[in-house]
Amino acid sequence: MSTATLPATGAAEADARRRRSLLLVFLCTLIGAVSQILIKTGATNLAHHVKHPGLMSAAIGMFADPWLFSGYALYGVSAVLLVLALRDGELSMLYPVIALTYVWVSVLSFLIFHESLGGYRMAGIGLIVVGVAVLGRRTGQ
Repeated sequence: MSTATLPATGAAEADARRRRSLLLVFLCTLIGAVSQILIKTGATNLAHHVKHPGLMSAAIGMFADPWLFSGYALYGVSAVLLVLALRDGELSMLYPVIALTYVWVSVLSFLIFHESLGGYRMAGIGLIVVGVAVLGRRTGQ
């Protein structure tokens, strides 16, 4: 049923739910990016403390290293937020927003790890932002 056929209060409630879903997914992208930064930090620490990190040491490090543990915990929070968002939102509108995680990770990697943010990466970030904006536009408007 489209919002055009709902009573005015029903349409307002549906719009509020859609906005809430979009906000939750946006928050999910920010938390997901922070979790990736924490996981990278923990993985780097693990590599410095273990001569030949393998699957077992990585699994142990996931619980022993506070950076890794925090990163995976935040990743779990991000997944829960996504579930809550998808409950009331349209998958085809919300899922492309998750691509913004790549934007946040690139910016945070530049700021925290001093990774290169050259022309091609900037162009890619621009394409992602434009793509999310285009895909997020409501059809029929």
